[in-house]
Amino acid sequence: MVIDSHQHFWIYDAERDAWINEQMTRIRQNFLPEDLQQVLAASGVDGCIAVQADQSEAETLFLLALAEKHSSFVKGVVGWVDLRADNLYDKLDYYSQYELLKGFRHVAQAEPDDFLARPEVIKGIRQLAAFDFSYDILIYPTQLKAAVQLVREAPDVSFVVDHLAKPYIKDQKINTWSNYMRELASHPHVSCKVSGMVTEADWKNWTKKDFYPYLDVVFEAFGVDRLLFGSDWPVCLVAAEYEQVIGLVRDYMAHVGFSSADQAKVLGENAVRFYRIENE
Repeated sequence: MVIDSHQHFWIYDAERDAWINEQMTRIRQNFLPEDLQQVLAASGVDGCIAVQADQSEAETLFLLALAEKHSSFVKGVVGWVDLRADNLYDKLDYYSQYELLKGFRHVAQAEPDDFLARPEVIKGIRQLAAFDFSYDILIYPTQLKAAVQLVREAPDVSFVVDHLAKPYIKDQKINTWSNYMRELASHPHVSCKVSGMVTEADWKNWTKKDFYPYLDVVFEAFGVDRLLFGSDWPVCLVAAEYEQVIGLVRDYMAHVGFSSADQAKVLGENAVRFYRIENE
């Protein structure tokens, strides 16, 4: 089973979605499961994980409703909840009734660099383990130090780093990022999504080899058992079509010489395991 571990749905709202700036007009519109289904099929993808883009519990329920309606290919949801809420345990207990809800994410990239290392945030994230919820880490490289502290202090939570922690591909900066990524990978409860790369490159002038040094790092550090392909559709459309995004990962693995079995892990089997997707 080929699984896209990271994509988004939304009904576009100019005020709520103000992060979609003037350079991103391609995605200033609605993107719903009906729009994605044929795109997945054309690239040989069997299913996907819908990830939150808005910081609200309404977003979580919106994605769950879509997933339940389109469960043939929307295999799970990564939602949002206030991880610092006093009644967080009760909220998680409530959400545990939804089989398609696999974990949670906060847009930590929009927070101060130390956000994930703050005691109240770590305390909240640690509570996810009691309900077998995972946590998606969305950060910039300057926030990697805090992420390392988080995963050290929450050893019972399954973590996945979104978008390779957004390395500075356009500027070809790699050293500090790579050191922290290797440190994160030294923790066996941390995985990484091979996603979101094209939007960190030169949107109009990237080549597939621009990404190879960064892919070398994560494949060496995490290995083929802890990497998950993700498209970041529709955000990726500002820089590449869906087939180009999955093609980058497939071409890299073929270029390096990974076996078909190892490629299958990255392209789906790891996501099935990490997000506890039931095979049909």
